[in-house]
Amino acid sequence: MTGSNAQRVAVYRHEHFNAAHRIHNPALSDADNVRIYGKCNNPNYHGHNYELTVRVCGSVDPQIGYVMDLGVLSATIKQYVLDRLDHKNLNLDVPEFADVNPTAENIAIVVHGLLRPHVPANLDLHVVLGETPRNIVQYPADIVHHA
Repeated sequence: MTGSNAQRVAVYRHEHFNAAHRIHNPALSDADNVRIYGKCNNPNYHGHNYELTVRVCGSVDPQIGYVMDLGVLSATIKQYVLDRLDHKNLNLDVPEFADVNPTAENIAIVVHGLLRPHVPANLDLHVVLGETPRNIVQYPADIVHHA
């Protein structure tokens, strides 16, 4: 292998958490909220069993043989994400969603923001969040160049 990416490896840690939320935009009418968000706009909230995959990419450390110790990554996710979001009402219990609609996209962005300060800066960090088995988001998105 040649080039600067020769030793780059992606490692993944999979976790899950349960949380309730209501998708609602107060700037829209109640009718528009129901039309756009459907049953996700239930005034009494609804819950999901979220599947969270955190991907860290970087060079393998020649001393330890890891990109990042997955035990450390797991503990970091638990401390900064799971303890904050698991079994919570995202709208009511999580300050990051006080003024942010807790869509899957926004949850992934918040999770990334919670983790980024605690993952070494030389490592790339991606968050993949499954709200349902069929609805999955990734942040940041992979960069695609169009001709």
